[in-house]
Amino acid sequence: MNLSELKTPAELEDLYHPVMAEIKEVKRLSAMETYYRVELPGGEDLGHMPGQFVELSIFGVGEAPFSVSSSPTLKGSFELGVRRAGMLTDVLLRQQPGTKIGIRGPFGNGIDVEKFKGKDVLIVAGGIGLVPMRSMINYVIDNRDQFGKLIICYGSKSDQDLLFTDELAQWETDPSIDYHVTVDQGSGSWKGKTGVITTLIPGLDLDLPNTVCCICGPPIMYRFVLLSLKSKGMSDENIYMSLERRMKCGVGKCGHCQINHSYVCQDGPVYHYPDIKSLQEAL
Repeated sequence: MNLSELKTPAELEDLYHPVMAEIKEVKRLSAMETYYRVELPGGEDLGHMPGQFVELSIFGVGEAPFSVSSSPTLKGSFELGVRRAGMLTDVLLRQQPGTKIGIRGPFGNGIDVEKFKGKDVLIVAGGIGLVPMRSMINYVIDNRDQFGKLIICYGSKSDQDLLFTDELAQWETDPSIDYHVTVDQGSGSWKGKTGVITTLIPGLDLDLPNTVCCICGPPIMYRFVLLSLKSKGMSDENIYMSLERRMKCGVGKCGHCQINHSYVCQDGPVYHYPDIKSLQEAL
């Protein structure tokens, strides 16, 4: 949502007024993460772009921002992947299909998919960073003829923490997807790669002038992923970053997400790397 385009009192009121939505499906993804499929009144589309987020409220409990995990190509509902991290998520975890919740948004600066069309798309996702990146991944899959190669690098703390495992299995067997996964520490049953996510990057076969990358993960990951991509020869112009950090109000009023002069909830979460290089030390 571009807040500068809001002109009338009614539009401003809508900005702060939650829409009553309904949880339609709940599924555990891991010990800490849960999937929710949410439907707006009348099955209206959310109207988001990959990388945007919504504010979810449970009345009498509170409100918090969550990234949209579904592609805009999913019609009639949208999907969230929520990590248990406080009172609101504890209460949300107990909710069943049919529960009414408040939704505001979508908010933030998402991925400009037009700048990715016709190019190879590299997604680098660490941990829960897969939640918003899944929106872009499925957008590319659902519009396959508009993009080049789809390359996915996914890293997790352990194989027990991997998210959307049914889809991971599909990506692994899909010949049109170059899928790579690693875990920091595998269980006895883990047969895949072990190591941090940057160990996946040197072996990638990239058409550098024609590859656009989007990164999302824990703050410590960005610095080392950027170094790895630069060592491959990727230019700053072809790198985008999704920063999910300390967002609260969603409209640039509370200051929780401010990094120097930038408000992540408005200028981000998705940034073009050249525009945020000066903020890198604050990440």
